[in-house]
Amino acid sequence: MDRFSFLNAAHAQLIEDLYQQYLKYPDSLEPSWKAFFQGFDFALENYGDDQNEAPAQKNIVHAANDAASQGLIPDDIKREFKVLNLIEAYRQRGHLFTNTNPVRARRKYEPTLAIENFGLTAADLSVKFNSATETGLSSAATLQEIIRHLENIYCESVGVEYMHITNVEENAFIRKWLQVNENQPQLSAAEKTEILQKLNQAVAFENYLHTKFVGQKRFSLEGGESLIPALDQLISRASQLGVDEVVLGMAHRGRLNVLTNIFGKSYKQIFSEFEGKEFEEDVFSGDVKYHLGSSKIITTASGEQVAINLTPNPSHLETVGALVEGICRAKVDDKYKDYKKVLPIVIHGDGAIAGQGIVYEIAQMMTLDGYKTGGTVHIVVNNQVSFTTNYLDARSSTYCTDIAKVTESPVMHVNADDVEAVVYAMKFAADFRSQFGKDVYIDLLGYRKYGHNEGDEPRFTQPNLYKLISKHPNPREIYKEKLIKEGIVSEEILKKMETEFKTLLDADFDASKEIERNTMDIFMADDWKDFAISPRGEMLKPVNTGFDLNALKELAKKMSTLPGDKKFLNKITRLFENRLKMIEANSLDWALGEWLAYATLLTEGNNIRISGEDVERGTFSHRHAVLKTEDTEEEFVPLKHISESRFDIFNSHLSEYGVLGFDYGYAMASPQTLTIWEAQFGDFVNGAQIIVDQYLSAAEEKWKIQNGLVMLLPHGFEGQGAEHSSARLERFLGLCANENMAVANVTTPANYFHLLRRQQKWKFRKPLIVMTPKSLLRHPKVVSPLEDFANGRFEPIIDDATADATKIEKLVLCSGKIYYELLAKKEERNCDNIALVRLEQLYPLDQEKIAEILSKYSARTQIIWAQEEPENMGAWAYILRNLRDTGINVIAPVASGSPAPGSHKMFERNQNSVLNQVFDCDDAPAPRPVTA
Repeated sequence: MDRFSFLNAAHAQLIEDLYQQYLKYPDSLEPSWKAFFQGFDFALENYGDDQNEAPAQKNIVHAANDAASQGLIPDDIKREFKVLNLIEAYRQRGHLFTNTNPVRARRKYEPTLAIENFGLTAADLSVKFNSATETGLSSAATLQEIIRHLENIYCESVGVEYMHITNVEENAFIRKWLQVNENQPQLSAAEKTEILQKLNQAVAFENYLHTKFVGQKRFSLEGGESLIPALDQLISRASQLGVDEVVLGMAHRGRLNVLTNIFGKSYKQIFSEFEGKEFEEDVFSGDVKYHLGSSKIITTASGEQVAINLTPNPSHLETVGALVEGICRAKVDDKYKDYKKVLPIVIHGDGAIAGQGIVYEIAQMMTLDGYKTGGTVHIVVNNQVSFTTNYLDARSSTYCTDIAKVTESPVMHVNADDVEAVVYAMKFAADFRSQFGKDVYIDLLGYRKYGHNEGDEPRFTQPNLYKLISKHPNPREIYKEKLIKEGIVSEEILKKMETEFKTLLDADFDASKEIERNTMDIFMADDWKDFAISPRGEMLKPVNTGFDLNALKELAKKMSTLPGDKKFLNKITRLFENRLKMIEANSLDWALGEWLAYATLLTEGNNIRISGEDVERGTFSHRHAVLKTEDTEEEFVPLKHISESRFDIFNSHLSEYGVLGFDYGYAMASPQTLTIWEAQFGDFVNGAQIIVDQYLSAAEEKWKIQNGLVMLLPHGFEGQGAEHSSARLERFLGLCANENMAVANVTTPANYFHLLRRQQKWKFRKPLIVMTPKSLLRHPKVVSPLEDFANGRFEPIIDDATADATKIEKLVLCSGKIYYELLAKKEERNCDNIALVRLEQLYPLDQEKIAEILSKYSARTQIIWAQEEPENMGAWAYILRNLRDTGINVIAPVASGSPAPGSHKMFERNQNSVLNQVFDCDDAPAPRPVTA
């Protein structure tokens, strides 16, 4: 390796600047530099036009490299470059040698930043070097001055990682920002007093809870109390930069402190929740106090009004981050039209950000068209321990924040005991995010005073660490002493501040005793003022989802007609020609039915967002919502030309958990938008099960939050193996209760059309889970006439229109794709004693309609539930639970640990067995009776 390889692009600007200085004022340079540039000019003058013989290039940096390789650089200049190497090392590795850990010594890293490692000696400390200007100094300075300057910038309470950023403008911005005041905060006395007040609130609140509610879980912030002034200052700075709304996501640690001291939730309300009092409405089960959300409008210290939202969350760490991004994107799309107006803040734990895979899924959204939010500020409350796991066992990376390198985002590691440094880092985060629209990470290095919860004994697993922590003063005491020494506050003022706050807490504690029942803050109530939570039974009431027939036909033609001035693939042209033929033949397939639902909703003023893997074309190439011209790949989206309403459809990155969370968050903030997430195959939803369990099915009962997200899950057994057959219908039905969501498995395009339209026609919002077809997308019988779209409504149960009730001996209930196979078998055998009834909506189950059907077929001798899923899967257990009094039996494949067989022949045997049992074929075993 060339020993002069330090002459690289990192130093190009310095060389160029010195050369320009030489050209203007040659005597202002040190003699060695002057001599070097004189030699360069001599080479250009004598050899510059002869490319074969020139010893130097016309570029000064190339000339320096060439001179270095020939040993022509004077010793003084060589030393300049050694100093440049040292400067570069501080930028690259200075964060490894900081004073950022408040309670114990940092790990040792080699090589160090000792000057001997760069070919410099103690004799060079008093020598002046022009390289000093690279560090922000105004002129040449001694090596000792340069080192002191670099130590202040890179090795004090803030360690900065930014040299992984390849964008030159971003890199230069950060370097310049750090060099102002040597990366040290310069705060006024008023600002320091304000910080102390927030710190006092944070510390005193935790102390008060600790004495009044001994042993109760509160997941205290003690050891990281500087988070409170940090958030206060971040929101204030962001508002000055144009932010009108903040969406915050965090887990349980410190949440109560944030709710009170940032969101202004009353202390007496928190105290009342510690008393365990029930919520006002018995229908809502509520949630633990450290999971609840809040929405407020606050006025910052600088006078700006900001809407702030704390997103409710479960105990599943990092999940809420996806919702925060989706909420922010919805607010940008619907209200602000400007990413700079909405700020997402996500607070992490050190173990969680390093250990949870969803963090990576969310990080990769940063610049994606369908998911970007203009940059997120990530704050890690770094306790150096995860529950009981030491940080060395919690990750392989150097830092918990190394995920930042994936998106080339800057990281500031900050000593949480140095509250001014913490505040300074927050201002940087706000400035960088505003300037570049990218994520920023703040690693707030502190400690956890007690165990994971206040009943836990941390010394079981970290005895040495907790010996140090037990003797360590809290951040308020540290800052108080600093301000007293600076003469900014006195002991008397501090005592008054503490006494007044304690008096306030005492008064609220006493008042909390008088509260009989707790009230629940409604998250983003203003966004939901037009949508009331529905009373029981409302979901089963008929809804008018029809549409004018002539207008419907015109819409169908308009969206199926391609522009004549664009050239598309022949297959696309034929597909759209066939759609026009379907319209003329009055026989519309699934794709057209879906498109008509979107088109009619758009004309009625609704927005639509569809997201997921390959949704633009559709996994089974049925949708083709986004077309590409053959020659230029220009995009054409027919549904964008239907109305002024917004139609957005985005192919997501290969993520289920993160993207479903994002879209759930989007629907949480945009009730006027039909928000759809489609799985590539239905079974992929199990990769996002946490969102389903913790939010989709439970959010209304826990937090009084409505959500109208639609999940499309391709489902059906077609001999393709265990994977991609089942969307696990049984799991969704097992989560259904209290009309918390709708679960459907529809069989006609028109009924699907009405189902989607009903989502937006409801005066409330409920999640909708749809088992969508695969092979049925092109099944010749899966078509509907335009009249069914125009005049109909969603039918939760479809009776057998061909059955003569007086002849029916066997009543067969089913749902989804198997209906068409049963129908084919019925037609083949010309059976008139069997009725096939479809349950299009499985939850909520229309018991009145079922009772009506049972009464109609009173001559029956058998009632059967038929399904293609194994007996222990699908809807059978749910059907039995709801219809056990009818004497219903099941016909299904035998129970299995796998959804479907891998062999196509075995699949056919199983499927035929079900069909043959239904129709009492000679080789079919009798249905298995079931006892209640």
